[in-house]
Amino acid sequence: MNGSCLMAAALAIPLAGTVLILMSDRWPNLREAVTLATAASLFAVVVMLVPEVYGGGRPALRLWEIVPGLEIAFTLEPLGMMFACVSSGLWIVNSIYSFGYMRAKKEIHQTRFYACFAIAIAAAVGVAMSGNMLTLFICYEVLTLSTYPLVVHRGDEESIRSGRVYLGLLLGTSILFLLGAIVWTFTAAGTLDFTPGGILDGRLAGPAIGLMLFLYMYGIGKAALMPVHRWLPAAMVAPTPVSALLHAVAVVKAGVFTVLKVIVYLFGADFLRESGYADWLMYVAAASLLLASCIALTKDDLKARLAYSTVSQLAYVVLGAALLVPSGIIGGAMHIAMHAMGKITLFFCAGAIYVATGKTEVSQMDGIGRTMPVTLTAFLIGSLSVIGLPPFGGAWSKYFLTLASLETGHMVFLAALAISTLLNVAYLMPVVARGFFAGGPPGAGTGAGTAIREAPALCVVPLCVTALGCLALFFYADALYALLLPIAAGGKP
Repeated sequence: MNGSCLMAAALAIPLAGTVLILMSDRWPNLREAVTLATAASLFAVVVMLVPEVYGGGRPALRLWEIVPGLEIAFTLEPLGMMFACVSSGLWIVNSIYSFGYMRAKKEIHQTRFYACFAIAIAAAVGVAMSGNMLTLFICYEVLTLSTYPLVVHRGDEESIRSGRVYLGLLLGTSILFLLGAIVWTFTAAGTLDFTPGGILDGRLAGPAIGLMLFLYMYGIGKAALMPVHRWLPAAMVAPTPVSALLHAVAVVKAGVFTVLKVIVYLFGADFLRESGYADWLMYVAAASLLLASCIALTKDDLKARLAYSTVSQLAYVVLGAALLVPSGIIGGAMHIAMHAMGKITLFFCAGAIYVATGKTEVSQMDGIGRTMPVTLTAFLIGSLSVIGLPPFGGAWSKYFLTLASLETGHMVFLAALAISTLLNVAYLMPVVARGFFAGGPPGAGTGAGTAIREAPALCVVPLCVTALGCLALFFYADALYALLLPIAAGGKP
C-alpha cells in the first residue's frame, strides 16, 4: 500500500470507528472493543508511514481543488509524522484508561464520549497531515467542535459554563485572528501550501510581518499563549480521560504543532529572523512559561495545577520556535512528544487517585503514596520528565531549548528556562513528598500496615505504560531527533 492510500486509511479509520461505536451503543463490551480496535488499527497504519517519511519521502493526498492554488490536500512531513504518532499511539492507552475510569465512576453518555473522542483523533490526524493552511484550519475547527461535548460531558451548570469559555475562546480567536491571517496570507502569496523555507519572503515587509505573526500566534488559541489561555483550566471540569486528551493527546498539541508549522513552513525561520519582527514572541512566550508556573503554585486542586503547568509547558514550544534557530525548533518539536508522555502520565495518576479515593486536592494527598505506591511512583516519573531531569524524555527537549538560548545569546531566556524548571519542582514535587512522606489524617491507617488500594487495573496499567514511555523517550531520543532534523533546515529533506 503506497503512502497516499495509507494516509487516506489513517483519516478514514477513526471516522469509521465512530460509526461502529455509535452502532454498538447497547453493548458496552463491544463498544469498548471497537474503540480499542480502531485505535490500534490507526496506530498501525500511521507507523507504516514512518519509514517513507524517515527516508525523506513526503507522501501526499489531494482531495479537492476549490480554486487554483487552494485545495483540500494532505502532505506528511517529519513534524506531522511525529504528531500523528503521538496522537494515535496515546489514543490506545487513553482508551484503555477510559474503560477503567468511566466504568468505575459510572459516567453517563459513554457512547457519546467514545464517539466524540474518535472524531477528535481523526481531526488531530488531519491536522498532522495537512498539506496547507486551509486544510489545517478545517481540521483544527473540527477538533474544537468535537471536543466541546467532552468538556461539557457531565451536563451540570459548572460544565456548561466552562464549555462556553472553552468554545468562546477557541472559536473566537480562530474567527477573529486566525481566519484573517489565512486570508491575508493567500492574498499576499497566492497559496497556502506548507513550503520548506516559507512562502512569505518577498511578499510581506515591515511591520506587516509582525502584525501577521501576531494574528497567527493569538489566532491559534489551542497553543494557550497568555492571555488567551483561560479555556484550558476551564476545561478541567471534564472527566480525567478528556483532560488527558486536551493536554497530551490532541488539543493543545495541535495548537503548538500549528505554531511550528506556521513559523517553519509559512513564514520561514530565516525570513522572520532577518526581519526582526518576531522578537516580541520570544518575550511573550518566556513571560507565559513563568507566569503560568507561578499560578500553578497557588492551585490546590491537582488538575488545576496540572492545567497551568500545561500552559507553561506549551510556552516552551512557542519559545523554541520563536528563537528561530535549528536547535530551538527541534527542541520545541521534541517537547511536543516529551511533554505529551509526561503530562498524560500525570493526568492518569490524578484520575486514578480520584477513582480510588475521591481526593482531588494536593492538600489531601498526605500518605496516599503508601496506599497507592504504583500510582505515586508513576507520578514521580512523569514529574521528573516534565521537570526535565535525566533519564527521562523531557531532559532532551529542554537541553535543545537551553542550547538555542545560548546560541542566540539570549541569557534572559536561559534564566527563564532555569527559573521555570525550579518552579516545576516547586509545584510537582509537593504531591510526591506529601504522598510518600507526610502522615495521613488521624485514623487513616497510614504506615507499614496500610493496605494497598490502587485504582482498577485498567487505570493503573496505562499509567505504568506511559511512565515507562517517559524513560524510553530518553534512550531513544536519537531516532526522534533524526526524524525531526529536516525541519531545522526549513523542512527540506
